[in-house]
Amino acid sequence: MNSFKTIGLIGRQGNPQVVESVVAAEAYLTQRGIRLVVEEGTAAMLSPCSHPVKSRVALGKMCDLILVVGGDGSLLGVARDFAESGLPVLGINRGGLGFLADISPDHLEQQLGEVLDGQYTIEKHFLLSLELQRRAECIGRSTALNDVVLHAGTMSRMMEFSLSIDAEFVYEQRSDGLIVASPTGSTAYALSAGGPIMHPSLDAIVIVPMFPHTLTSRPLVVQGSSEIRVVVGDSTTPQPRISCDSQVDLAVLPGDEAVIRKARHSLNLVYPLEHSFYGSCRQKLDWASRLGGKVN
Repeated sequence: MNSFKTIGLIGRQGNPQVVESVVAAEAYLTQRGIRLVVEEGTAAMLSPCSHPVKSRVALGKMCDLILVVGGDGSLLGVARDFAESGLPVLGINRGGLGFLADISPDHLEQQLGEVLDGQYTIEKHFLLSLELQRRAECIGRSTALNDVVLHAGTMSRMMEFSLSIDAEFVYEQRSDGLIVASPTGSTAYALSAGGPIMHPSLDAIVIVPMFPHTLTSRPLVVQGSSEIRVVVGDSTTPQPRISCDSQVDLAVLPGDEAVIRKARHSLNLVYPLEHSFYGSCRQKLDWASRLGGKVN
């Protein structure tokens, strides 16, 4: 694999540890002779910044790799911004679990160097596409790497909705809401709601009810090509919302219809060769715990 020549650098704002890793990454990449283009909001972390400073739109046109310093939340926004361009994205983890941002700050030069030397793999993570319709007219669109979530909008409230898949009625339900997640998002909010863990390579979507008023409503896994339609009930809470990756939030009214499909574009995530999804699960979800110690 060819090494990358021009790298766009993006760092999450408001975190001293992110600043530390942005400075370290900039120094190492400059030493390696890489041409850097720095996102506008990230440039303030480099004092002074001796590299071109551009918007994210410009980064998408000038770079052959996007380097993100932050947590998985930072990568969710980058996914929506850069998936359509097809640019590969590499994450340095300065967040929590770090399922998506895999480079360790403690091994930044070693792991980044391996990627620059061509020792990497690329995983494709498909996004979900949301179209919100009101009286058959589109009133909002967005994409999501993790999940699209319909919820009551206030604590301790329930809502009603109906679910159809590929034009076939599935059920009506009264619950706190519904999570529609990609395989990438199966280890996020859907997991905490009792959904299954799905390998990122699966072409499937999981539908997870949130605290339903029935004991038999369980997560449902459907084909990735499925069209999922959720219609908000007339007797629902007065403030329902629908969100994409908990970062894009839209108000919905009774009768509104959410149409969710697999998006046309995927996020190309770059990982070092030693990356393992199951290894990440063992480490980050504590699968290694056992009586008497831990399994390495």
